[in-house]
Amino acid sequence: MILSSKRIITGDGKTVLEDSAVYVNERGIIEAVGKKEDILKAYPDEKCEDYGDATIIPGMCDMHAHLGYWYSQPDSFNYNDQMIMMYALQHAQAAFTKGITSIRDCYSPKGVCKTLKMAEDKGFITIPRITHVDAGMCMTGGHCWDEVIQVDGPWAIRKEIRTQVRDGAEWVKVLTSHRSHIPEYTQEELDVAADECKRRGIKCVVHAGTHPSIQMCIDAGFDTIEHGTFLTVEQAKQMKEKGIAWTPTMFAYTYLYEVCSENLAKGADVFNDPVAAKEQRDFAFYEPAYEAYRDNFKKLYDTGVTVCTGSDMVMYGAPVLPIAEEMELMVKYGITPVQAIQTATANPAKVLGREEELGMIKEGLIADITVVKGDLSEDISCVHNIDTVFLNGKKVYSNGVRYI
Repeated sequence: MILSSKRIITGDGKTVLEDSAVYVNERGIIEAVGKKEDILKAYPDEKCEDYGDATIIPGMCDMHAHLGYWYSQPDSFNYNDQMIMMYALQHAQAAFTKGITSIRDCYSPKGVCKTLKMAEDKGFITIPRITHVDAGMCMTGGHCWDEVIQVDGPWAIRKEIRTQVRDGAEWVKVLTSHRSHIPEYTQEELDVAADECKRRGIKCVVHAGTHPSIQMCIDAGFDTIEHGTFLTVEQAKQMKEKGIAWTPTMFAYTYLYEVCSENLAKGADVFNDPVAAKEQRDFAFYEPAYEAYRDNFKKLYDTGVTVCTGSDMVMYGAPVLPIAEEMELMVKYGITPVQAIQTATANPAKVLGREEELGMIKEGLIADITVVKGDLSEDISCVHNIDTVFLNGKKVYSNGVRYI
C-alpha cells in the first residue's frame, strides 16, 4: 500500500517532505519514504491512495488520558463495572476520530485498561495502543483520594508498587499536589516511590503542579511530571538534564478557567456534574494557572525539556481527548506547528520507550499513520480535520466512519 499527499510531517519537529509518499508493506511496517514518483517507480504493482492537498503525520499519542473516568457523569449511580467498561471502550475508540493511535492512561478504575487490552488481544475489539497505570496513589486524604489508592509511608509505598507491578501495571502514578502550595507526600516518600520503580524496571508518572512539590519530584527523579503548572525555567533545565519529560495539559486548565469564569458570570448551576462543582470551588487557582502557561510555555519549551501532549480532560460535556486544542495552545504560545506535532508523536514514543517502533514516519517503524486535510505544517488548526487513520497499516477511521 502506498500513501501520498502534498506534504509529510515526519514527527522529528523539523522535517516536512513535499510531494512525497509512504510505502507500507503487508506486515504494517513502513518500508520506504520518499518522493512520490520514486516510490511509485519502486513499487509499480502497489495501489496508491493519493490524499492530495493533505498532510500525512505519524499517528498521535495522548500522554495523559483517563479512559474510564466515569465520576463526572450526572447519572454516576448507573455506572456499575460493566457500564464503566463500555464507557472506557467508547472513549478509546473515539481516539481514532481525533487521529490518536496511542494512549497513556494515567489511571482508570482498577483493571479497566488491562481488560481492554486483553479484549483487543483476543480480537474482540480494535482500540489504540494503550500504556496504563494500575491505580493512582496518594497520601491519606490527598488529591483524588476518593478515586485512587491512599498509601502512607516508605514501606507501604514500596509494597503498593510491587502489588501493582504484580497485577500488570505498565507505569506507576503518584499524586502529590493539588490546588495549594502545600506538598502532600514527603521527600522521603517521593524518593522511595521513584527508587522502587527504578528497582522494578517500571516508569513512574507524577502529578505535581505547584511549589515546592515540583522541585521535590525533580529531586526524586520521576520519569514524567504532569501539569507542572508553575514550573520555572531553572527547573525545566534540571528536568532536561535528568531526562524527566513534561506533560503540561494546558488546555485542561484553560478550559476550567474559561468555563468557571463563564459559570460565575451567569450564575450557572454546575452541580449536576459533581466534578465541575468541585472545580468551581477551586476557581481562584485557575486564573494564575492559565496565566502561568500562557506566559511561560515558550520559555520552558526552549530549555529543551521533552514536552508531551496530554489531554487530562474529565469534565462532563468537555471535548473528548482534546490534544488538538492542546497543540493549538502550544502554537499560540510560540512554537511552530511542526514542533507541536513532535510533542504528540516522536516525543511520546521516546518517553514510552518505543521510539524504535512508533512516533515517526520513518522506514522500519510501525505504520500508525494519520492523514489530515490541509497544510498542517503552516496551520495547526488543520489537526482537527482528520481524514484517515491507520493502525498497524490497517485503516481504522476514514471520512467520519470507524472501521472497528
